[in-house]
Amino acid sequence: MIGDKLVIKPHHTARAVEIAGYLETRIQAPFAMTVAGESGAGKSEVATEIARLLTDKGIKSGILQQDDYFVFPPKTNHEMRRRNIDQVGLYEVKLDFMESNLRSFKRGESQIYKPLVIFDEDRITTEEMEIADLGVLIAEGTYTTSLKFADFRVFIDRDYRQTLESREERARDKFEPFVEQVLEREHRIISKHKTLANAIISPDFEQVRFRDPSSD
Repeated sequence: MIGDKLVIKPHHTARAVEIAGYLETRIQAPFAMTVAGESGAGKSEVATEIARLLTDKGIKSGILQQDDYFVFPPKTNHEMRRRNIDQVGLYEVKLDFMESNLRSFKRGESQIYKPLVIFDEDRITTEEMEIADLGVLIAEGTYTTSLKFADFRVFIDRDYRQTLESREERARDKFEPFVEQVLEREHRIISKHKTLANAIISPDFEQVRFRDPSSD
């Protein structure tokens, strides 16, 4: 998304170092992974650092942002939610489009066509993304844990109450009761996805727990 603001801090990098180190010898390209969590949890920052670290290790990595795949551009989407808060959920996002892009990557295709949000203009356009030389493609966003074509899933275990400071620093959300209602609804959905994760970052960002979801 054009216009997004990243605030990468040492704790984002530290956890990304652990995850990249864990994956380095386990990756069989093309390798698709997700980074998910609630608003302000640090998804974009962690995904960006994982991609950077893997690329530095010789495993070139790219990122798909869920924010590009919303049905409506961000400001319009906010107004649509105001009209009907019940629409908050997975159906706000073209997850099938994101899934098809991951599938194309896994099939070894050389490029994909994907949506691209221009935040300041509240507009969605399209772009061509070259993926032929990528070993890893990371899909990051609130609902990306649910994507079926992922080989590995990272979940940041922080809820919207714990991310207030980060959201204020990002300065993208309006701070009003309605937004908190939206975040509460998202929380109820996203919290159920944690059991699907292969790596869970603790709420205080002090550790990563690696796990096998199939053992639950």
